[in-house]
Amino acid sequence: MSRHVETIAALATPVGTAAIALVRVSGIEAGRLAREIFDVVPQARRVRHGDYRDRVGVLLDDVVWVYYAGPGSYTGEDTLEISCHGNPYVAQRVLEDLLARGCRCAEPGEFTQRAFLGGKMDLSQAEAVMDLIQARSERALVAANRQLRGALGRQMALLIDALLLGLARVEAYIDFPDEDLPPEDQAIVSAQVAEVLRGTERLLATSHYGEVLRNGIKTVIIGEPNAGKSSLLNCLVGRDRAIVSPEPGTTRDFIEEVVNIGPHCLRLIDTAGLNPSPGAVEKLGIEKTFEIAGEADLFVVVMAVNSPTLLLDKVLREKIHSENTVVVWNKIDLAPVPVLAGTWKGLSTIEVSAATGLGLEGLRSKMIALADGLTPALGEDVVAINARHAQALKQARADLASAAEKLAAGEAAELLASDLRGALAALGEISGKVDNERMLDALFANFCIGK
Repeated sequence: MSRHVETIAALATPVGTAAIALVRVSGIEAGRLAREIFDVVPQARRVRHGDYRDRVGVLLDDVVWVYYAGPGSYTGEDTLEISCHGNPYVAQRVLEDLLARGCRCAEPGEFTQRAFLGGKMDLSQAEAVMDLIQARSERALVAANRQLRGALGRQMALLIDALLLGLARVEAYIDFPDEDLPPEDQAIVSAQVAEVLRGTERLLATSHYGEVLRNGIKTVIIGEPNAGKSSLLNCLVGRDRAIVSPEPGTTRDFIEEVVNIGPHCLRLIDTAGLNPSPGAVEKLGIEKTFEIAGEADLFVVVMAVNSPTLLLDKVLREKIHSENTVVVWNKIDLAPVPVLAGTWKGLSTIEVSAATGLGLEGLRSKMIALADGLTPALGEDVVAINARHAQALKQARADLASAAEKLAAGEAAELLASDLRGALAALGEISGKVDNERMLDALFANFCIGK
């Protein structure tokens, strides 16, 4: 039996004790299995209650089941979903019985793969399924839902359609050299290439945003030893994650913790204190601090009011600016904030006490405002591409730039067409839907060839 027609089964809920476990079956045998197990003719999309008995008649559980007739299902195939009690042993017995009845155990992602192959979604939507499952924040959830509903696919379709029109004109030069084509064709193709190139650049601009949505905003906490960085981390995380001690230099390596603040997921990184006179081990920690800070999205600069000095190297100071940094004056329960005119000019500041919790809500508000600024201004249809998308878009950008140069230089249509085909193939990798027939349809729809 080929893999294409095999009926697959798997547990669709996490392994572990719960109220309910869901076992999913997809393939041509789903309807037969429903009739065989529950002794009733299944009706599509009707929720049924019944006893699940294995092949020898042993009662396994009291279940609720639904049959979906293809193509009106998630995968586009006939599908059976069985909700049993969430005892891992019961769920496993149900799954084992389905396998004994002829199903194959589904591979990771195979249900969604079948949905893609069945035309139920494009590749970008299939990827959004996993983004939705793994979303760590409200913003990540919104972005995943938009992509699942085809936001990226729609934008790709617009770019591909525009590119197909340009390619159709160029192909006409190659395939039908005797046809009279208007002299403005080159200008039209140039405009179409420029339009697609602009769209490609707009999508590429969301690459970093996609990364921070999926992995969290890299937020580095820096300051002198004993400024209270670790205490602040513990307050933001809500538990004692880092060791706190009156002895300076307790943190020799970085400590990372993921936390949700407002609608954002932040990767908080507590770093070694920036001691101007470090020991050998402490120096290694400071070097790591500078390395991590070089990749940071946001900075939390912690200053102790009773020791208001901080020496930053030139590279780090150049990375710190008003759009990515909040300066925290800590330990206000011990002393007033000193007057240091101009030291942190233009940066947001907040006064807190990590020991008492005073000012922490204000700090969270400032961090949310900074994180909001990382959202690209692309309107309601904002998307957040992933690394695979970015790679394909970069290839398309290179091919489009090459095509633009050839157009400007008046080079042969064959060379220009090669670049445009390369860009088309790269864009098609994102959605997984590029059909050569579409190019032919565009060609004959827009030109009266052979009249």
